[in-house]
Amino acid sequence: MKTTIQLEEMRFYAYHGVSEQERKVGNDYSVSLIVHVPIEAAVWSDDLSETINYAELYDLVRQEMRISSRLIEHVAGRIVTAIRTRFPQITGLTVTVRKMHPPISGDIASAAIILTV
Repeated sequence: MKTTIQLEEMRFYAYHGVSEQERKVGNDYSVSLIVHVPIEAAVWSDDLSETINYAELYDLVRQEMRISSRLIEHVAGRIVTAIRTRFPQITGLTVTVRKMHPPISGDIASAAIILTV
């Protein structure tokens, strides 16, 4: 059995961007996770200790989103590091950090970085 946890479109207001103005004013961001982890035991035991607590994953993402960075690539990398450090049993991880309405002249809903490890 393959087991995967997904947290989709966690929303944050954060202060990331290349320009000083972006880091001062902030923007809306969305973060999604796909976590591959062997948690078959939880399927049968109904025991939280046999899986990864979703609230802990969210808190790790929230902590990293609070730290201002110039690049969303850097933010995504910090999220990967924090999650893999806290949960070494993870066998694969995809993090998507999406900046809503980036400061690009043109009609664009978002810009995103997707890291898969």
